[in-house]
Amino acid sequence: MAFIAVLVFLMAGICPAVHCCSGGTLGWHTEVQKDQDTRKQLDSLTLASINTDFAFILYRTLALKNPNKNIVFSPFGIATVLSFLSLGAKGKTLEEILEVLRFNLTETPKADFHQGFGHVLQRLSHPEDQVQISRGNALFVGKHLQIQNEFKRKVRALYQTEVFTVDFQQPREVKKLINDYVKKQSQEKIKELVSDLDGNTFIMIVSDLIFMGKWKVPFSPDDTFMGKFILDKRRPVKVPMMKIEDLTTPYFRDEVLKCTVVELNYKGDNKAMFILPDQGKMEQVEASLQPETLRKWKDSLRPRMIDELYLPKFSLSQYYNLNIILPELGIKEVFSPQADLSGITGAKNITVSQMAVLDMAEAGTEADAISRLNYDILSVKVKPICVSIEEQFLYFILDPDSVLIRFMGKVVNPLEN
Repeated sequence: MAFIAVLVFLMAGICPAVHCCSGGTLGWHTEVQKDQDTRKQLDSLTLASINTDFAFILYRTLALKNPNKNIVFSPFGIATVLSFLSLGAKGKTLEEILEVLRFNLTETPKADFHQGFGHVLQRLSHPEDQVQISRGNALFVGKHLQIQNEFKRKVRALYQTEVFTVDFQQPREVKKLINDYVKKQSQEKIKELVSDLDGNTFIMIVSDLIFMGKWKVPFSPDDTFMGKFILDKRRPVKVPMMKIEDLTTPYFRDEVLKCTVVELNYKGDNKAMFILPDQGKMEQVEASLQPETLRKWKDSLRPRMIDELYLPKFSLSQYYNLNIILPELGIKEVFSPQADLSGITGAKNITVSQMAVLDMAEAGTEADAISRLNYDILSVKVKPICVSIEEQFLYFILDPDSVLIRFMGKVVNPLEN
């Protein structure tokens, strides 16, 4: 399965020339030097909880705006870029970003918050051999601007950001540079991210998060067949359906929310969780999505023998204009003339003119799925079960060390991308 998220921030100013001093500091805290155990605790507890809460709030907004549509997005990717942007935000602009991210400065110092993101990003930059994860941040800055040294230092150290100086008055050259960067980062899955550039653009932030994993127990191409998937109003369509038999995998039947939860392992420690609501129960499950719900599912999963598991192949691609979505969550000022992003350039005349995300998800039969692994069958007293994912379902790609959600979404129609 491959998941790709690419976010774009376009920043424009009130006037086309901004010159400022590069001195000053943002009050960086000494807490960034805490030991690794403390940082790891922040990652697994505070950051995961923040990310999950933000993920579900954002998901419900996307689902409301896109009824009966496939959904795919990276909560961690979006939260990371908002956190990145908060390094240069001040006043109400900063308060709105942190409030939507569910971050409380009275409970955790701001430095620990950014250090938590930095630690997770560093771990993602050195994935296990069994899974391919890549991420990157790039800051494209107009040549007439002077970025604050403190901001530049932090985004490089904490968010591993590459900084490029460009001439936005030469849009064709800048567009090619950005598209080539994204094309390389996405391994050519995204050919063209930017088709045109606003003449008032002064700064552009591009962030990407890519996950490509192989199943621990792969689906055999020989077992894939054309099966049925039920759409709205019980309308079936034919889709390529993958099949695997006699699989021991974490399983939980939630009788309260009326849904089935199955976790499939990738090679290494990464996991995918699939939530299959009973007929007519999707809205109930969606309304119940809370950090406690995800923790309950994780804690309740137990290895079970799945007699037969059916999973449709799907390939999704969605573009979301966050200029419309984030203000509904509470992030408004950053898109207005009142935005205070003076921590970036030292001037207050810069505002975010466009914020968009392109997300892709693909689940299909692996080309090298030739060999099969044998598993010991559980006690014969445990009745084998069949899981057939042939109606709309939710999915999560989870960080192996916590319940931090890298990607999530809903499949309503596997044939629509």
